[in-house]
Amino acid sequence: MSGEQGRQASSVTPGVVFAVAAMCLIWGSTWLVVREGLAEMPPFGSAGLRFLFAGAVMFVVAPMIARAEGGGSPTIGLVLAMATGNFAVSYGIVYWAEVVVPSSLAAILFGIYPLATALAGHVYLPESRIAGMQWAGLFLGFAGVLSLFATDLPAIGPEAQRRGAWILISPLVSAAATVYVKRHGAGVSAALLNRSSMLLGGVMLCVFALFVEGGLPRPSTTRALFSLTYLALFGTVIGFTLYFWVLRRASPTSLSLIAYVTPAIALLVGVVLGGETMSGWTVLGLAFVLFGSALVLRRPQNQGPVNATLEGS
Repeated sequence: MSGEQGRQASSVTPGVVFAVAAMCLIWGSTWLVVREGLAEMPPFGSAGLRFLFAGAVMFVVAPMIARAEGGGSPTIGLVLAMATGNFAVSYGIVYWAEVVVPSSLAAILFGIYPLATALAGHVYLPESRIAGMQWAGLFLGFAGVLSLFATDLPAIGPEAQRRGAWILISPLVSAAATVYVKRHGAGVSAALLNRSSMLLGGVMLCVFALFVEGGLPRPSTTRALFSLTYLALFGTVIGFTLYFWVLRRASPTSLSLIAYVTPAIALLVGVVLGGETMSGWTVLGLAFVLFGSALVLRRPQNQGPVNATLEGS
């Protein structure tokens, strides 16, 4: 991203603390809101409308953010990579999987995103090689995922196992797109890139929904309208705007808290508000994934901290 994004603040201000806390709460809650919306709307059309709505709002907001952020307009290649990997494919899989998989388990499975990003960076970014205890973090994180496939998902049924396996593809695809953008997107405005990618990703999902689901949903109930509005405005526009604001003012270490806290909040929200079940294996799997992410996000001393990753749904 732009050089302005690379300038990090030397101290954590109350504003940064509030913004990071807000992102954790928002992105921790989106997993259940997605599942609630799926009770009224099909997955691909629901996701497509969300990003068309969010992209339309960002069309107005992004230029203002870009002026403060700095950076130029994204290339078509960058927009295609992010629209396909970070939005259409990644979110399409998550929405489709959450038709069966509880929101709390989906959030934990997607929690391997920092691990997937580290692996992709190791392969494609010479400055992001995995070293030392980071390898232990990778194995620990994936061990947590395997424990869920051996316990919680089979208890739901074979379809949950199948769709849970697909969820693991989502962070891998998203991580590959993220690494591509990091490699080729120097000097590009993140706000403009996200705006264009949201719109294109929304169009991709809606076109797919026309063929697979026979049309686009028409949210008419309070439940469906709340889900679509909350996810578009809070989960996407406000969440991403806060992220870019913090990215210009705080260290990557501050932002890395999102990767640790969001899956835990998603688990609590799913259990307390969504009536989802939580076993000892669920907590153990979450602990393994989070501790593994902590080891991966902690870079060797000569490389500095790894960049934080987006953890919303």
